[in-house]
Amino acid sequence: MSKKIFRYLSLRIVPFIASMLIHFLYFTNRKKFHTPKSLDDEPIVFAIWHGKLLMVPYLYKHMRKKTHVKVLISDHFDGLLISKAFEYFSLETIAGSTNRNSARVLIQGLKAIKNGYDMGITPDGPKGPIHTVSNGIIVMSQKTNSKVVLMDIRPSAFWKMKSWDKFIIPKPFGTIHYYASEPKDISEMDFEDARELIKKGLLKYEK
Repeated sequence: MSKKIFRYLSLRIVPFIASMLIHFLYFTNRKKFHTPKSLDDEPIVFAIWHGKLLMVPYLYKHMRKKTHVKVLISDHFDGLLISKAFEYFSLETIAGSTNRNSARVLIQGLKAIKNGYDMGITPDGPKGPIHTVSNGIIVMSQKTNSKVVLMDIRPSAFWKMKSWDKFIIPKPFGTIHYYASEPKDISEMDFEDARELIKKGLLKYEK
């Protein structure tokens, strides 16, 4: 089988299987949400580490009655698979990286926020280093005066992949804790202060 045919078939089969896996893991685990009681209707920049990305559609849907978000996903092949899987949850995506093609991606992100979309970002994605905060999330927040919500997902039992981001897949029949901070205003903060605030907030529940 040629690489082209393999990719073609993968993009049509793997995302569906991944979406079914996410559904299965969600419904076979107990859920505990630790999130703000409500959010205003203004666009928000949501942030989560790349390794915790799998179950984020359900955390977002718990916090927003209406799904209106664009998630920044790598334009590599694995990113395309994630993007296609997220379509099953009505999550739109922007392909790219705030490290590569940064100008194009930032322009798309800023335009989306100004058009009323929430923005989802993995600050250490798409290729790490793990638990580092890139400039993109700070720029998007400050340029649009959008607040930042920091998210984390902690299953009681999980598999940890040997990837750069130590990607986590919850095991079924346990408990998944979903965390989200109150919206944080970083609009007037120095870049490094904002970076440190985001990093500390995202590492809060790490063991």
